[in-house]
Amino acid sequence: MYTITVVGRFSGVRIPALVILLWAGFQTVRVMAQVDVKESERGAIVTINGELFTEYWREFNGTPILWPIIGPTGKPVTRHFPMAKFPGEREDHPHHRSLWFGHGDVNGLSYWDRDRIRHCEFELLESGPVGKIITRNEWLDREGKTICEDRRILRFGAEESARWIDFVITITARYGPVRFGDTKEGTFALRVAETIKVDAKRGGRIVNADGLVDQAAWGKKASWVDYYGPIDDEIVGIAVMNHPASFRYPTFWHVRTYGLFAANPFGQHDFTGNGDGSFELKEGESIRLAYRIWIHRGDTESGEVARAYERYASEPLP
Repeated sequence: MYTITVVGRFSGVRIPALVILLWAGFQTVRVMAQVDVKESERGAIVTINGELFTEYWREFNGTPILWPIIGPTGKPVTRHFPMAKFPGEREDHPHHRSLWFGHGDVNGLSYWDRDRIRHCEFELLESGPVGKIITRNEWLDREGKTICEDRRILRFGAEESARWIDFVITITARYGPVRFGDTKEGTFALRVAETIKVDAKRGGRIVNADGLVDQAAWGKKASWVDYYGPIDDEIVGIAVMNHPASFRYPTFWHVRTYGLFAANPFGQHDFTGNGDGSFELKEGESIRLAYRIWIHRGDTESGEVARAYERYASEPLP
């Protein structure tokens, strides 16, 4: 059952979805859904009004991931490989695991494609108009020793023509200094569905908040980037937004026309050819990174990405 939440002067009022009220001062109508989060054999399944949205995997090839991710048209918006084989998909970059988090140089180790982040526990699985998953994870060296830990807060919601995922991660150097090296290989990442990618030549586009498109958006800083294209007969977009309270906002974007879509705050030299984007956490220190994935019907304009970002940017982080 969808409900309508009125946002603005009458913020917080909820009315049945079949009833529309008009009054002075009305600003925005936001349609919300019931989101259920339940533990599964692999991790936790997230459904919207009883239909699959995504599954949080505690581990796939060495790291927690989300897969599949089902958009508002009912079709997956990220690549199936390497979790499963699917006709017509390229099987390159097996470390591109739908949606994952990692970095290519952390104390000389690569949590982007090789080294292990271990899921330790679920702190919370919560259902409601907004679903929530909170996890604790450890980053291991090749001898199995923990070099740092993270706490992830994932929030899930849906509106009339969009679905969204919030991802907030706090990384703490609890066991000694932790250095994030300057490399383009990172950090918060997705691999989009094959038909969406620009290189498929089916109408896919990359557009950032400053109007740069396709290859021109690579390596640039921006508050958001949208990657849209066809899935079957409908245009679907995946916008990734960087919250203003996130570490080193606005982030650099490692977004490629072949389908990689990543936000990376550390790759300054790789992206610009100048400076050093590396960063060291002293023992006991933390950094927090925050993103919203806005999965929408249509292109950037019809999906109201800029407006959705303004709303996200105004919200406090959990």
